[in-house]
Amino acid sequence: MVARSDVHYFGAGPAPLPTNVLEEAAKVLLNYKDKGIGICEISHRSPDANEILANTKASLAKLLDIPEDYEILFLQSGGSGEFSAVVYNLVSIWVEQRRVKAAEQELGSSGSVKTWGDAVFKRLQKEVAEELKLDYLVTGSWSLKASQEAARLVGAKHVNVAVDSRKANDGKFGVIPPESEWTPSKKAAFTYFCDNETVDGVEFPAFPKSLEEENAPLVVADMSSNFISRKVDVSKYAVIFGGAQKNIGNTGITIVILRKSLLPPASATADPELLRALGLPVGPIVLDWPTIAKNNSLYNTLPIFDVWIAGQVMSGLESTYGVKKISGQEEVSNDKAAMIYGVLDKYSEVYRVVPHKSARSRMNICFRVNGGDAEKEKAFLTGAEKVGLLGLKGHRSVGGIRASNYNAVSLDGAKKLVAYLEDYAEAA
Repeated sequence: MVARSDVHYFGAGPAPLPTNVLEEAAKVLLNYKDKGIGICEISHRSPDANEILANTKASLAKLLDIPEDYEILFLQSGGSGEFSAVVYNLVSIWVEQRRVKAAEQELGSSGSVKTWGDAVFKRLQKEVAEELKLDYLVTGSWSLKASQEAARLVGAKHVNVAVDSRKANDGKFGVIPPESEWTPSKKAAFTYFCDNETVDGVEFPAFPKSLEEENAPLVVADMSSNFISRKVDVSKYAVIFGGAQKNIGNTGITIVILRKSLLPPASATADPELLRALGLPVGPIVLDWPTIAKNNSLYNTLPIFDVWIAGQVMSGLESTYGVKKISGQEEVSNDKAAMIYGVLDKYSEVYRVVPHKSARSRMNICFRVNGGDAEKEKAFLTGAEKVGLLGLKGHRSVGGIRASNYNAVSLDGAKKLVAYLEDYAEAA
């Protein structure tokens, strides 16, 4: 039998988890807090479940210095579900804000969400047709999928791809074009980007400067694959979301961090009948952020075990890095990535890093071996497995090799990968 200590796993997700967390998980699955029942058996509305939720929220808020005017939600449906939720929720808020303004000007009063007459409705129809724009920065496979989902929900005419990085890279992802080349809408309902593209190995090095301007739109970021791996100024974002199965925990929950100003009573959503009349989608209740927030993420049965895992991972980071918080993990992540990229660049006649150096991901290191020769890459992977380096095969859509450098990948694991890369290159 192969021991856990004999292997290092570089899979892109589900990803490795800290061994001490898994050891404790094995105990609580059988008997949580010496109560005679396992954590998967306790009620999601019990005091224990609420304690788990509160502790996990507190750990995340502390690690990322999340401001008080932000809410943390736990949902299901993965990052892909949030592709849809972002559209459902933010378009509904946009419509309601327009309805209020139109009602005040046309009727003399904003009334309730159900208040609209012919004049208001016709005005809204015109504004939706002419002004509703959702901006997407398409820099990889996941932001592309998100933009496609938005187009499916509201129609392609309402989706503006402000940048498609394939146009600057011979039809392939691998760069982030200069902001001067982006073509944003004049008044987008929001601008969406994927902070780290898992498939293509592309990561934004910093928050886009053009989105910091005074009249910048709401900014939404998918951080599924670089969540809690570096310091983030949360206040620059309207919404941050991510699936847990990369750096945070196991598959099963999605975390959403959003401004409280996007929730009632500060913001209302449009009446479903009005949305339908305008030809806009009405989302399922389980993706409705106000409903989830009102019910402390417990509108439906939340997998509390998954929340507990995430909480254990985050509290472990708190204990490890102390006052450094997430900056401590960022230093380690950067060091591991630098080691791996260093050896890939050293043997450039054997290895080719896929993305441009300016956009290289610290989390998902994508490269080709011997020019992408299929048989040689297969041999590379076979050799890696023989020395306990697992999960290095690239995504099925692009092939090649991908070393995912998530938080639970140890420094020793990164060093062992570097040694194998050296040995393979020397023997090639």
